[in-house]
Order: sequence, then C-alpha cells, then structure tokens
Amino acid sequence: MKTRIAMLVAVAALMTGSPAGAANREHQVMMAEIRMLQEQTQQLQLMISTLTDSVKQVTSKIDDQSALTRKAFADQKVLVDNVAEGVRVLREKVDETNVRISSLTQEMEGLRISVPTQPSPGAPPPTEGGTVPPGQPAPQPAAPATPTAGASPQEIYRQAYADYTAGQWDLAITGFQAYIKSFPKLQDADDAQYYIGESHFAAGRFKEAAAAYNDVITTYPGTNAVPQAMYKLGLAYERLGQSDRARQTLEAVMKAYPDDAMATLAKQALDRLAKPKQ
Repeated sequence: MKTRIAMLVAVAALMTGSPAGAANREHQVMMAEIRMLQEQTQQLQLMISTLTDSVKQVTSKIDDQSALTRKAFADQKVLVDNVAEGVRVLREKVDETNVRISSLTQEMEGLRISVPTQPSPGAPPPTEGGTVPPGQPAPQPAAPATPTAGASPQEIYRQAYADYTAGQWDLAITGFQAYIKSFPKLQDADDAQYYIGESHFAAGRFKEAAAAYNDVITTYPGTNAVPQAMYKLGLAYERLGQSDRARQTLEAVMKAYPDDAMATLAKQALDRLAKPKQ
C-alpha cells in the first residue's frame, strides 16, 4: 500500500514538472500582460482624447482673441486716419489763412506808410469854383511820382509799395524798377521784382507778369519770394490759357516747397484746373 502511494506521488510530481505544464503557465502570464497592455492603451487613448479637446478649446479661444485684436487694430487705424485727415484739412485752412493775413498785413503797412501829399506853404489857396486868382500862374499838372536822386532805399521802396497798394500799377512798376536798378543786392530786391509781376498781373498784363515772375525765380534763387513767384507764375500761365505749363509750374511748387503755404494754394489751383469747365 505504501509502495502504491509513493508511486502515485512520483507520477504527480512528474506530471507537474512536465513541459506542458510549464507552457500553460507561460501562456497565462502572457495573457495577463496583454490584458494589462490593453488597459494601459485604453487609458492613453482616453488621455489623448482629453488633450485633443483641450487643444481645440485653446485654439478656438486664440482665434477669437486674434479676431478681436485685429478688429481693435482696424478700428484704431480708422480713428487715426480720420484724425490725420482732420489735421491735414485744418493745416490747409491755417496755411491759407496765414497767406491771407500776410497779404492783408502788407496792404495795411502800405496804407500806413502812404501819407497824402500836403500843399506847399507858398501855394495860393484855390478860389471858389476852382479858378485861379488874377495875377497867379496856372497850376501845372502833378508829375508822376518818381524816385528822387539821393533818396534812401527804404524811401524808394516804400513809395513804390504805396503806389502798388493804391492801385497805381505803372507808378509802382517804375518805382520797383528804380529800386532794383539802384540797389540790386539789397534784401528787398527780390520782393521788388515780385511786386513788378504783381502789378502787371493786377493790370491784366499776364504775359509781362509771367516774365517778371520768371525773373524772380532765375535772378533771386533761394529767396523767400521764389515760392510765391512760382505759384503766381502758374496762375499767369492759367490766365494765358497755357494749362499744361500752369499744371507743371504748380506741381513744381508742391514738390519743391511741400511745407510752404504756397504748396497748399498750388494744390487748390490744381484741383480747380482738374475740374471740367462748365
């Protein structure tokens, strides 16, 4: 009996240590590891899905913020452009006002320095009706005022300018020409030449005015009278019907003197030339 039991134990031991039993254990271990890997894979997929949703939300918020920022920049640009346009218009109006004030100031100065001529102390008073008393010579007509020899530059210039402001164009031209001839190097020579052109322009002699303005540009380059002379030269060409030369001259004013008040007036003249004639 004991011998039979010992044999059964030996057989069981042999069966337990057999290759089939070992293979069965390895299979069980591999299955367990596969199940663990499947569970880890599911967890990773869940994490990836969660991260993908988070990235989508962040991207959407960034896109919304970018759109708001672009809109804000666009609105600010519109505001800045509107302000810049307003400033430009105001500058044009201020420049035009300054030009008008300067012209009025010059005219007022001419009127101030223009003193009416008083009759000489020895001249007999006129009788009623304007007749000459008996025994007195008939009065001679007043000669045109011309620069006197020995007069100072200031006196000659003031007299010519007074004639100009009084509308005595030919007398003004004579006076300014005398000033330039006697004092060609003084600082007012360019202005004298400019007012020669202004006198011709006011008298309707636009060809002579253009020639005088050209003399300012060629004889006195770099002086403060040149921008005004170029602008008025363009207007003289316009009056002469030379539209192309007028446009070229006015465009040259804007290009050469963009910050000068004459550039603003030149632009306005160009806009007027661009409009179709009614």
